[in-house]
Amino acid sequence: MKAYLALEDGTCFTGEAFGATGKANGEVVFNTGMTGYQEILTDPSYCGQIVTMTYPLIGNYGINREDMESARPRARGLVVHSLAEHPSNWRAELKLEEFLVAHGVVGIRGIDTRALTRRLRRSGTMRGVIATGDWPLEQLAEEAQQAPPLSGQQLVPQVTTPEPYSLPGSGPHVVVVDFGVKENILRWLTKLSCRVTVVPAGTTAEEVLEYRPDGVLLSNGPGDPKDAPDAVRTIWDLLGTLPIFGICLGHQLLGLALGADTYKLPFGHRGGNHPVKDLATGRVYITSQNHGYAIDAGTLPREVEASHVNLNDGTVEGLRHWRLPAFSVQYHPEACPGPEDSAYLFDRFMKMMN
Repeated sequence: MKAYLALEDGTCFTGEAFGATGKANGEVVFNTGMTGYQEILTDPSYCGQIVTMTYPLIGNYGINREDMESARPRARGLVVHSLAEHPSNWRAELKLEEFLVAHGVVGIRGIDTRALTRRLRRSGTMRGVIATGDWPLEQLAEEAQQAPPLSGQQLVPQVTTPEPYSLPGSGPHVVVVDFGVKENILRWLTKLSCRVTVVPAGTTAEEVLEYRPDGVLLSNGPGDPKDAPDAVRTIWDLLGTLPIFGICLGHQLLGLALGADTYKLPFGHRGGNHPVKDLATGRVYITSQNHGYAIDAGTLPREVEASHVNLNDGTVEGLRHWRLPAFSVQYHPEACPGPEDSAYLFDRFMKMMN
């Protein structure tokens, strides 16, 4: 069956449908990872987006339940050049296409993903529509133009936990504010023997403190940080009361709470090969990233410093308050694009709590 990808600038790509049939709209982004498509699809931070994989062959090791970052796919669509129809891996339980069909995710394959990526790099991320079957291209381009932008969609309420839940542990008690938390963040905390309480994104500071935690972790999540003003207020109220560690969206929300501003990047950072420099040590880390917004370095208040920078474009990749026990990183220290170098950030959080 034919499938089409139409962008808001009128560009249309024709390919072959895979996964579920139907239509899906969203912000079209690209990820440069050679592997990790299952983690990408199930990462709640991709809610509201259509993901293009730049690596040409996707699906070759199948799908397994252990690598899920949430209970189901959160991306609205998937774009690949070539789909591996016969995965070969001892852990594989499903084919990628079977997984997409089971969860109603529309995919398109057989298009020039390099040309699409170059267009997104040149013009920035765009709204787009994937449609299977026969459709007038002009209609699809118009639908892409009319699709809602990522900002303003209130995506965090779609991915946060509806009710608090706990994970056992014998160590420090960590409250995780769930803006779309990845399972691997929770795995890291439990590996460090933390007792974890995961709470909805709308939890107030007073409600967080009722759990009597030793520290608070602000999780990753989708969308524009300015769409979560209640979370910013909660973080402001918690500052100075106990250690705070922010990751990805949590980093941006901490920055807003501290008085900085955020802005949208042209095409974002998504992949497992982004070099980040720790300004305190001079050490460079190869990091996993997935974000479309960043902290404006020029708006940081005097008591807050940029602790990490991206070596590709100089954007802020970490914050540290000089006086309060609060710090954050834009990238994902729990993800492992290779070595587990960034695990030291969890150790820093543990020392703050102890």
